Amino acid sequence: MSTGVEGVLVAGLPDRISLGLLARSVPREDIDSAVVACGRQAKRAGGKLPPHVMVYFAMALALYADDDYEEVMVKLSETLASWGCWEEAWEVPTTGGITQARARLGAAPLAGLFETVAVPVADPLTRGAWLGPWRLMSVDGFEWDAPDTAENAEHFGYSGSGDKRSAFPKVRVVTLGECGSHAMVGAALGPCAGKGSGEQSLARQLFNRLDEDMLLIADRNFYNFADWCAAAGSGAALLWRAKADLTLPLLRQYPDGSYASLVISPKVTGAARTRLIESARAGQVPAPERARAVRVVEYEVPDREGDGKGELICLLTTVTDPMAAPATVLADTYHQRWEHETSNDQLKTHLRGPGRVLRSKKPDTVEQEIYGYLLTHYAISSLICEAATAADIDPDRIKFARTVRIVRRRVADSAAFPP
Repeated sequence: MSTGVEGVLVAGLPDRISLGLLARSVPREDIDSAVVACGRQAKRAGGKLPPHVMVYFAMALALYADDDYEEVMVKLSETLASWGCWEEAWEVPTTGGITQARARLGAAPLAGLFETVAVPVADPLTRGAWLGPWRLMSVDGFEWDAPDTAENAEHFGYSGSGDKRSAFPKVRVVTLGECGSHAMVGAALGPCAGKGSGEQSLARQLFNRLDEDMLLIADRNFYNFADWCAAAGSGAALLWRAKADLTLPLLRQYPDGSYASLVISPKVTGAARTRLIESARAGQVPAPERARAVRVVEYEVPDREGDGKGELICLLTTVTDPMAAPATVLADTYHQRWEHETSNDQLKTHLRGPGRVLRSKKPDTVEQEIYGYLLTHYAISSLICEAATAADIDPDRIKFARTVRIVRRRVADSAAFPP
């Protein structure tokens, strides 16, 4: 008998879950549309590893990271057989056959599928998901070890150099996440070295996923003037930490301790910068390509690094009205960014396993494998959020690792997994 928050979770689940969880958040019709859009339809009728099976297989690899290809396919085929979609004469394909089918599918259909199905899942009643009218979102990045093959090394590169070079090629992944549910709703993948490999470059690919009802939280590594303008242009509110070397002129002070300021294009320097600031203090609105109005919230975290010294945190926000979000509220909200770190840990520790290297030997299937993880994480996060909202508790109270265990041990149940 389940008790406590585990009982809440189980009570909020469909009658049968396991592999069916995958199809619950990733419907077959969306898979077929993504496959067709990428031109990856099956070349012949009657094959036992059609594209939609391989998409679910990529997701199942994330759910059963400790099992080899053939064992994962056994579990998947048992589910297919329960629908009458697996002929008795068929045998589970060999590892070689599965590898070939993965290569035929590639990463593009899963990337397109993730873009389609991964949407925010918190509703207005979900605890911890909102600040007033804004859905709390965050952007963050992490790296993932890929097998040390010549193809992966050439495509993704290594971090560091010389004696400090990483042991494996690394894939950089930047995701857009919903703080309240931990659901990742956008992702950009790339190499860890070379031009365009930084977190900023990947993050700017995600700004088109933002909506006007969102407030995007980001750490100081993501700030530059051009990206600030691009993210703000989506209509979303922003709450980003400023870099230590960013000079912020004081235009006027607010009663809550915050102050009005400008972020200024690095192209505006010297006397032109001085004139721009003076005109802003006089009430003139600068051209948007030259500067943007912001509100600044500063506060100190005592002895954060454990060295006996405090650390000054400086936040920039597009929420310029202190009545809409007082400084203390924004300071507290910024630390919701750490929810994204929790999401990263769920992916890399509880699904993949600590220190585990991805399975795939070639870049296209490496990216396919990562999107399989992202889709499976999204499905589990959606399930947790649904159960928590129904029980009127914060989704943080339902442990991700415990949910994964519940899903895995119900492997024989397949009713929620449609053909």
